[in-house]
Amino acid sequence: MRCVLRKLYLKLFCCLLYLSATSVSGYANPLTLEAALATAESSHPDLMLAQADRERALADQDIANSRQDASINFEGILRSGHPTFGGPAIASDNSVRLTARKTLYDFGRSSNAELAAQYELNAREADLTTMLSSRRLDIMTRYFDVLLADMRNTVESELTSVYYTSYQQGLDRFELGQISSIELAELDTRYRDTVEKRNASAQSQRLTRALLANAMNRPNDLPRELQDPLLSGNQRTLPDYETLLPILLSNNSRLNAQQDMLSASQKRIESLRAENGPILDAELQAADYSRIAATRDNLSAGLILSWSLYQGKRSDSRVAREVAQFNKLQAGTEKLKLELTQALLESYLEITQLQSAARNAASKFVDYRDLLLERSRGLYELELKSNLGTSMAGTAEAHMRSRQIEYQLALSFARLEALLGVPLGEHEKYKGNGNE
Repeated sequence: MRCVLRKLYLKLFCCLLYLSATSVSGYANPLTLEAALATAESSHPDLMLAQADRERALADQDIANSRQDASINFEGILRSGHPTFGGPAIASDNSVRLTARKTLYDFGRSSNAELAAQYELNAREADLTTMLSSRRLDIMTRYFDVLLADMRNTVESELTSVYYTSYQQGLDRFELGQISSIELAELDTRYRDTVEKRNASAQSQRLTRALLANAMNRPNDLPRELQDPLLSGNQRTLPDYETLLPILLSNNSRLNAQQDMLSASQKRIESLRAENGPILDAELQAADYSRIAATRDNLSAGLILSWSLYQGKRSDSRVAREVAQFNKLQAGTEKLKLELTQALLESYLEITQLQSAARNAASKFVDYRDLLLERSRGLYELELKSNLGTSMAGTAEAHMRSRQIEYQLALSFARLEALLGVPLGEHEKYKGNGNE
């Protein structure tokens, strides 16, 4: 009876430790994976940084598009001077002018700058897509970490209860002289080691929940209970690697962003090279003067052709700098292709391994532990052996291993879809796109 009470107290202590590790939260109870993923678009700092880059690119596009906008200037002049012929020694020569000017053609300056700004905006929007995918993967990873931490705590708590009972029984047997002090010390050490692991698993429960709350941009609002998802998508058939590769090269958001930045740099080079060409402006001016002169017009209109014949090294230096940036982006694009194709291969092989060997091994291990549990339960009922607790803990650990495989598989599919830029079920419509 005393051992039963001690075991009950221990389980109560574990429950209190778990409750202290999880604060009261505003989440739906239990929190589902779908609800957690729905927070991916919330105003997380990482997402806000990507949105700020996009807004800056929008502003740069407006600046580029306004390069050929008309300008209207007002000019007022108070002036006096000595007339060349006749008149007083000092005469006033005041005037007011209203001038409207618009660039009609600048031989590629503005058009290439506008295209460069559009490509950069496309790149920032692709970066935003990449960040959203990264946020979803992070939330999913943290969600599964919490589930595994809870399972691990269940296993460690069960083992702690078992070893506590063994240690208490050892104390009774030691008092009766049935075991030695060394054997009692072994039972004590095993129990204390298990308590340490259980406490570590309880801390892991708190830590993983804090990381999940941060990933969902709800810090200090730790979710209490999580629902284990079905993960029916893990049963999908994986297409051939050769089928997936061209889809990645044409739809990956990181690669698309890099290629858009490369195109933007190319257009900036063309815009800078056009700086050596002429500019054709139309001008309309209305003016009034305090001194009447035959050479002055109150209203005038004209076309103005401006051509810079010499700029020193200013133009060539800006072109050289942008060419260096273009070469850097080109090298970065090729490097990114290597990294993405390697990541695709790793995800492909991981899914293949998890769907076949790893899943089968985990399933066989679960069956084996279930059989051992049934045998231990039968022996326990016959009072032949008392290892039912360790068998239950072993069975729980086997099921944890099986779920861990499913979580890894779900994450691998999610990473694969993030690489492809399209849901896996829609990959057929993207066949043959190539690297356009």
